[in-house]
This record gives sequence, structure tokens and C-alpha cells, in this order.
Amino acid sequence: MQTSKIAYKPVGLALGAAGGLLAGAAFQQIWKWLGHEDDAPNATDEGRSWREILIAAALQGAVFAAVKAAIDRGGAVAAKRLTGTWPA
Repeated sequence: MQTSKIAYKPVGLALGAAGGLLAGAAFQQIWKWLGHEDDAPNATDEGRSWREILIAAALQGAVFAAVKAAIDRGGAVAAKRLTGTWPA
């Protein structure tokens, strides 16, 4: 395994953690923007409908996936520019 790929592993982990925090904040803002005054429902919230819970879960998954892809791709591109090799 190349040194640049090994060196990228901790950077990738840090970017992933930061991306998770960013995705959580983005999802909360989107949920409120959609007109919901309170936090997104958990699957076990008794007072919430199936529809609301499933929509929130699908939206949250989409936001997390998009943020993760953007962070991973951006990190890989930056690593390629710095080292000349793709880190994957």
C-alpha cells in the first residue's frame, strides 16, 4: 500500500466525522424549513404518524448520503492534488 494512501486514512476518518456533524445540522435545518416546528421524529415517537416518521427517515438518509459523498469526493480530490495519487 502506498504511503499517501496510508496517510489519507486518518484524514478520511476525520472528514467522515465532521461530515456526520454537518449532515445532522443540515438535516435539522431542512426539517425546520419544511415547516416542522419541532425536531424530526424518532421511530419510537408515539405521537407521530408512520408517514411523518418514514418521510423524516428517508430525508435524513438522503442528506447523510449526499454530504458523505461530497466530503469523500472532496477529500480524495484534495489528496490527489497534494500527492499526485488517488487515495482509494
